Amino acid sequence: MNRAGRFCGSLLGAVAIAGCAVGPDYHAPQPPSGSQAPLVDVDLKSAGAAEPPDAWWRLYSDPKLDALILEAFHADSDLAAAEANIASARAVLDEARAGRTPSTDVHLGSVYGRDAVTDEILELGGNKPRDTWVLEDIFSLTYELDLFGHVTRQIEQAKDQAQAAAAARDTVRVAIAAETARAYARICSLTNELAVAKQSAEVTAREAQIVSDRHAAGANALFDVVRSQGLAATTNAEVPGLEGERRVSLYELTALLGRTPQNAPVETLTCASAPQLAGRIPVGDGASLLRRRPDVREAERQLAAATARIGVATADLYPRISLTGFYGGIGPNLPTLSQESGLTWGVGPSISWTFPNQSAPRARVREAEADSRAALDHFDSVVLNALRDTEQALARYRADLESRDSLRVAQTKADQAYRFAHDALLSGSISTLDVLTSEQALVSADSAVAKSDAAIVDDQIAVFQTLGGGWMTTTEAAR
Repeated sequence: MNRAGRFCGSLLGAVAIAGCAVGPDYHAPQPPSGSQAPLVDVDLKSAGAAEPPDAWWRLYSDPKLDALILEAFHADSDLAAAEANIASARAVLDEARAGRTPSTDVHLGSVYGRDAVTDEILELGGNKPRDTWVLEDIFSLTYELDLFGHVTRQIEQAKDQAQAAAAARDTVRVAIAAETARAYARICSLTNELAVAKQSAEVTAREAQIVSDRHAAGANALFDVVRSQGLAATTNAEVPGLEGERRVSLYELTALLGRTPQNAPVETLTCASAPQLAGRIPVGDGASLLRRRPDVREAERQLAAATARIGVATADLYPRISLTGFYGGIGPNLPTLSQESGLTWGVGPSISWTFPNQSAPRARVREAEADSRAALDHFDSVVLNALRDTEQALARYRADLESRDSLRVAQTKADQAYRFAHDALLSGSISTLDVLTSEQALVSADSAVAKSDAAIVDDQIAVFQTLGGGWMTTTEAAR
């Protein structure tokens, strides 16, 4: 075996040396007590214990909504930035993993001049020092023996950071799905409110005309005419405001789709009513909520990375041992580089150690330990906030459902009262004031029910968002 073979064999044999990783091993934290129990504010009339699907918007059975959310996923710049952050984190992970393989270097160079070593050799041979060329071609290889886990912990940290970046991306996807559905539902709800407002305006205008005709016939006072016309004008004033709000929601949806106002999805203005769920909202329990929520997963991965960082800092307290070898040639001309006389090679260990003054590395260990404690506290906070947000959304949804039931009863009674008053007015058995009062009550009831319907859909979307659905990719969702 030639010298190069012996060199490579010695180096590969040393690579087999194994070490151990210093610093704490990571163990997933236990969530706060009670966080994995069934959710508290669940109304069995409106919510069920089944697991919610990731693509929750499909429960509305609205193909237009499905298409809008898919378009928003493809167009959102924040999501694209999050994907870029993942790519960066994965590159850092690849760099950390490269520490497990030897690093290599090829050096080719030439220098003309006076070299002290060369002069000494010439003098020993009885020759005078002189200017000469020194050429070299050297291949070197260095491998760090990860005896104390410096490389291992760096890989763990980079992997955890990459997973945290993926969870951050998933949080963006959850927000995109919810905001797109909310903007679309808002357009549909405002279209419904607009229709109700126009119908109310027609009713009040018709009643105002009846009062005016009766005044012309001497049946009531001019005061009644003015008052009925004022109610009609007030009711009609609701229409422009609702139309403006609907345009605002349209441009909100346009921005979410990554379009310019010139290419706004005006076809959504034909949506006459907000999407409706066919059944109860599936909410699952606290344990499944914490598994789904990407912000909880991100906080947990950040805690894992902080724990690995302690190991990285702790490893700096110990020597870093590397095995280095080189092989090549040195000589005054090119032929010499390939001859035995120009051969240069070597192999041996090297040790790097910050010792005895270890104040700086010990300070980094304390810093990493403090960061880990902060990451644990942050994890607990994120879990509690996730539970709080979900319970608040469920409580609001439950209350608004009960409120809408009462408003619908009030609407029915207001409609009956208005019809009785209208017929009584025509027969002359009721005052104009009573008719105007019943008419105003009906207009208010119709508007309140329309706004309540809009609030219900918004509440549903808020519940789905707090449940953490909508972050899986199409491939992940199919698994």
